[in-house]
Amino acid sequence: MPMIDALWPEDALTPEAEAHLVRELTDILIAAEGYDPSSPIARSVTVLNLHRPAAVFVGGERSMAARYRVIPSVPEGQYTDEVRSKLLKDVTEAVARAENRPFDEVAPRVWVFPTEIPDGQWGSRGGIWTLPAIHAILAGEAERHVGEERLARRRREKARITLAAALDAASSHVAES
Repeated sequence: MPMIDALWPEDALTPEAEAHLVRELTDILIAAEGYDPSSPIARSVTVLNLHRPAAVFVGGERSMAARYRVIPSVPEGQYTDEVRSKLLKDVTEAVARAENRPFDEVAPRVWVFPTEIPDGQWGSRGGIWTLPAIHAILAGEAERHVGEERLARRRREKARITLAAALDAASSHVAES
């Protein structure tokens, strides 16, 4: 159930290339969550908001080349490091295809910021949706446990990072004493 904020200038692409890029980004982001991009349910809950910056500046100077920023937001637990890496590459490749330019030429002008919204803070249809509930809608009630497992995995990852930082801080404090 990704929510995508995409930013690029009005004249960055032809209307046809832009329409194709929006469809391709939608497919990429649905797949990154582990769902079937051809699913009518997944497509119906995937929203891309296209924002048109009036101008983009680099180093204080107006940029003459189009710059792209794609911010996919998903419920906590949907991304792994591997998924985020693939997502960045796939989005950049899609922009390169839309511009009909080589990846290496386009890559420095594309930023992707995969964002996870903490569980219990994803709101839609007048209510709060947890990852297990969202997964049950998109993959079927029998698969609700997969959403629970994804969320648990993500929270374990965050706990390991926090614990490692605390241990590092504690050992640094002891070494300084």
